Amino acid sequence: MIKNIVFDFGGVIVDIDRDKAVQAFIKLGLADVDTRLDKYHQTGIFQELEEGKLSADEFRKQLGDLCGRPLTMEETKQAWLGFFNEVNLNKLDYILELRKSYHVYILSNTNPFVMSWACGPDFSSKKKPLNDYCDKLYLSYQVGHTKPAPEIFDYMVNDCNIIPSETLFVDDGASNIQIGKELGFETFQPKNGADWREEMTAILQK
Repeated sequence: MIKNIVFDFGGVIVDIDRDKAVQAFIKLGLADVDTRLDKYHQTGIFQELEEGKLSADEFRKQLGDLCGRPLTMEETKQAWLGFFNEVNLNKLDYILELRKSYHVYILSNTNPFVMSWACGPDFSSKKKPLNDYCDKLYLSYQVGHTKPAPEIFDYMVNDCNIIPSETLFVDDGASNIQIGKELGFETFQPKNGADWREEMTAILQK
């Protein structure tokens, strides 16, 4: 019996547009960003930011070095936000309904730039931050690990005291879903951009 639901953020709750993000970083001056930026797992300083090895300010400075000019925090933040399309309120309302019957958590590979937006009033047109839609957020840069490393799953399981077999893990990344299965979670892999509400309702009614 499912008692808990763990959502990925980008690609599930909010649709991702990698091409738009690539163009945003190119405008900053990062010509080779296409080799550095990935939907599911970053490399170099992008990965170090998501793992919490670089602070937001350290990342800004190192990104500026790569771009050949100083960057502001706001410029850097806006480039990161290029990843995301408009927030779908129907999905958020659905998640609020789920919270009446399930514990809801978010497990995300992310960074302080994205979360300064997502956990603020500008996240949605309802002026509700992301943390209003879940019991707790588990963010890679705070935990010190990124999916699909088992350590980030173990941290979440131990912190919120859940049983994987009683937990539905929802993620659009195949490697993340695979490790979720190996760790004993029930899993659901919607495609980025999909409206997964009906399919999820069917899964939960089984």
